[in-house]
Amino acid sequence: MIYAAVKLFLENGYEKTTTASIAKAAGMSPSSFFAAFDNKEALLLTLVKTMFVSQFDKAEKLLGETPDPLLVYGVEVSIQMYIAELSEPLRELYVVGYSLPTTSEYIYMSTAQKIQHIFSQYVGEAELKDFYEMDIASAGITRGFMAKKCDLYFTMEDKLRRLLKCCFTLYNVPEAKQEEVIGQILKIDLKPIAQKMIEDTVRKAEEGFEAVLAEK
Repeated sequence: MIYAAVKLFLENGYEKTTTASIAKAAGMSPSSFFAAFDNKEALLLTLVKTMFVSQFDKAEKLLGETPDPLLVYGVEVSIQMYIAELSEPLRELYVVGYSLPTTSEYIYMSTAQKIQHIFSQYVGEAELKDFYEMDIASAGITRGFMAKKCDLYFTMEDKLRRLLKCCFTLYNVPEAKQEEVIGQILKIDLKPIAQKMIEDTVRKAEEGFEAVLAEK
């Protein structure tokens, strides 16, 4: 069911994919979907956990040993932006993931500790609860920029610079440090990295779906 959903989400987007179409693609009856998931949002939550669980790890590996935590944060967010810009179905999945109650709550809960590690030196005596609440704000900022497509007058560089400035300012990062890190991020060619991640996502979905069909 999950493999079928990923395949259909990538082809048609989240909103246009119905639970009945997912069940049909999985070779099951429409009612079978609800034996596995309460609703489509519950299935999306499973996918969001997969999408978000390793994003910071990927950014750290890309940057090498002991990278600046601010750089890791900026690269991770920037890769999300590139993925959304390169794939409309994935843009929709990200935006919906940042919007629905269960998926957005998972994002806040799963990233609050990471955010605390990255920004604690700039936010004084803030506790985990404070970082959870600030993550609600930064996630809202990220969602807004993600939903807005780039164009001739709002380039990817403009988007990344403005997004990162907003987020870094929220966490009290000094202006000079902001400019330093943003400058470093804009020098990294993240587009092919994002494209590779999209291709890997599509490949894994197709291979998994085909393997399930072969077993059936």
